[in-house]
Amino acid sequence: MMKLLKIVGVGLLLVGLAALVVMMNGGGQTAVSAATGPESAQGGVPMITTSLVAGNFTYPVDIANAGDNRLFVVERAGVIKIIDTDGSVLPTPFLNITNLVASSPNERGLLGLAFHPDYPATPYFYVNYTTVAMDGYSLGDTIVARFTVSANPNVADPASRLVIMHVAQPDWNHNGGDLNFGADGYLYIGLGDGGSSGDPQNRAQNPAQLLGKMLRIDVDGGGGAPDCDSAGNYTVPADNPFVDGAGGSCDEIWHLGLRNPWRFSFDRQTQDMFIGDVGQGLWEEVNFQPAGSSGGENWGWRCYEGNHEYNTTGCQPPAAYDFPFFEYSHSLGIAVTGGFVYRGTDYPALQGYYLFADYGTARLWLSYPDGGGGWDTTLVGTVPNVNTPSTFGEGCDGELYVAHYSNGSGAVYKVGATAVRQSPLGGGDQLNYLPLVLKEEGTPFPATPTATSTLTATATITATATMTATATNTATPTATFTPTATLTPTATSEPPGCN
Repeated sequence: MMKLLKIVGVGLLLVGLAALVVMMNGGGQTAVSAATGPESAQGGVPMITTSLVAGNFTYPVDIANAGDNRLFVVERAGVIKIIDTDGSVLPTPFLNITNLVASSPNERGLLGLAFHPDYPATPYFYVNYTTVAMDGYSLGDTIVARFTVSANPNVADPASRLVIMHVAQPDWNHNGGDLNFGADGYLYIGLGDGGSSGDPQNRAQNPAQLLGKMLRIDVDGGGGAPDCDSAGNYTVPADNPFVDGAGGSCDEIWHLGLRNPWRFSFDRQTQDMFIGDVGQGLWEEVNFQPAGSSGGENWGWRCYEGNHEYNTTGCQPPAAYDFPFFEYSHSLGIAVTGGFVYRGTDYPALQGYYLFADYGTARLWLSYPDGGGGWDTTLVGTVPNVNTPSTFGEGCDGELYVAHYSNGSGAVYKVGATAVRQSPLGGGDQLNYLPLVLKEEGTPFPATPTATSTLTATATITATATMTATATNTATPTATFTPTATLTPTATSEPPGCN
């Protein structure tokens, strides 16, 4: 007969076909965060894992690849380090520009890295940083610069700097900082609203300013002359939505209405764009631009924070704005960290999911297309092993990584997943995998109580799992989870090969 188990101190009842996994979140071990809540289009949600790749980083804020199996880790102070193919961190930094970077207060720094799409044949990479006062630039201004790799592929030439773009910053915060190349070969740059609180100058809605925007430029030439940075070393694609627009609009603008875009990415299979935009005081949001869009989206800040009115003075009717596909309140977090759509091959259960997290609480969400043009988004717990997820990154093979932000003990973890399973609990509840005490309901603690339950889920997969838990009144229970499953992902892709 099936026994009823009660998790003492947590109050979750697992009945009938419910399954429990209890795992220690120990040093160096793979940890698991279980998904609960609404079922996705795949009939369940993956159980997220992380495994340590490398540690001892100082405030890591970006993870990038150069088309090969190395990972490049950006430290906020102005250093880029390489995790080599064997998992070791090379002793010599790829780039050290701490002499150029203003990294205090803490929203300043070296914030983004992107390699040229034809790298290494075109041996350039691009960084986004806030500058020290030099060369006519004011302290904290945004610089997008190009550097060249040296004859040693693991070391860049620090003297090769070419300033691509300069944007004056009126305050120390809301710098954005991410930059990525799209499949069109153009460089996209996320800029915050210039700081202060509530965007008092309404810069994000002003098309004559670059702040609070997503920019799109051509670093290879062939487009129009720079518009709002006359000294820039780039051109403007002719199909940018504000080219030669009225009212002095900046030709470089691709999107309007961003507060502080902290990490954006392209789905490498579909070319859809996802933007995590940090909110003011109540709401965090994730924005979605479908592939093929001609640009010009207005994400609403400061008129709207998420889907909610913030300061609508001088604003247009709601139909003029593009609202996020997902928002969450500050009861769940404080600052969104945008992520990636998983397109690797190591974890079929994760195929096609968009992952993102909250920097302050480490809560983790998975989003999957609902088949009707919308998205199913599920809170799946917290990022295992990572207290402060500052960035996600993508390897050349489509595998995903996440950084733990810390001074000297920062780390990079590989993101993984176990088999999809049906959620035992509804309503977005969360299971925390910590040492728990189990007791059989209605009886005192027996010497060696045991209970077994079987979970069977049938959707796009069929999985059978058996849980056996053993506990005493003095010992920490142990549990094993042994799935047997045949996974059939609903989306498949062949990631671009690594060099």
